[in-house]
Amino acid sequence: MPDASAPDAGGALPPATPLVRPGAARRLGAGAWHVLAGFGFLLRRPRLWPLALLPAVLAAACLVGGLLGAVYSIHWVEGLLVPSPEKAGTGLWFILTLVVYIGTIASGLVLGLAAALLLSAPVLERLSRTVDALVRGEPVDRSRGLKWELAQSFRGTLYFLAAAPGVFLLDLVPLVGPPLALLWGAHALAFQQTDATLARRGLDFAARRAWHRYWRLESLGFGITGLLTLIVPLANLLVAPALAVGGTLLVLELEDQLIPPDVPAPAAAGAA
Repeated sequence: MPDASAPDAGGALPPATPLVRPGAARRLGAGAWHVLAGFGFLLRRPRLWPLALLPAVLAAACLVGGLLGAVYSIHWVEGLLVPSPEKAGTGLWFILTLVVYIGTIASGLVLGLAAALLLSAPVLERLSRTVDALVRGEPVDRSRGLKWELAQSFRGTLYFLAAAPGVFLLDLVPLVGPPLALLWGAHALAFQQTDATLARRGLDFAARRAWHRYWRLESLGFGITGLLTLIVPLANLLVAPALAVGGTLLVLELEDQLIPPDVPAPAAAGAA
């Protein structure tokens, strides 16, 4: 339905022009597509590869570390949380054990990715800035300075890092837990991967949360697909830089949707 109350790229309200958004499935698909777009954009532009190298190496190492840590801690977690078959019954014991295994491994992967994103945050911010300039034709920067921007990026990464315990705890809840864990992890990942681009547009932490509430389905589609990429062989080796690129492209496309057709884009007009 028409909506003229969405925040624009700078956090202000756009002119009173109706914005008709597509259905929920298309909006989720649009967010998911930008993960693939991030891989494609990165692979087609060799000039971006040097910036992608360090995050890719860190992501591979941290994902392996997170997975190994999860595997080695599974039996400890199982002994702590799962009663013996004699007490719980064979059927319930099997279900609880399976839930603990899935939750522990998922949490290990999320924690590994969060660590990689935190360690490579400055390089990923530069990669995002380069993609922004390539698409817009000139750099876009309406933030409060590089230090503020980096601080916002680290804050977003810590937000994602804090999601790992939530993913684990939700995964332990039968039936409804795993879907809720996926949604929570997806939200945190999408939030982190759009942080740098939104911060360059002057949005602080609260404004970025409002942005994700407005574009909730696009954000969740991007985050869910990004999390699923963690279990795709080879693709997970490039997951950190590809998601940074895809998150930037997602912000740019949604930003364009809030610009009335008779008004040039801010970058093209040379105005903030």
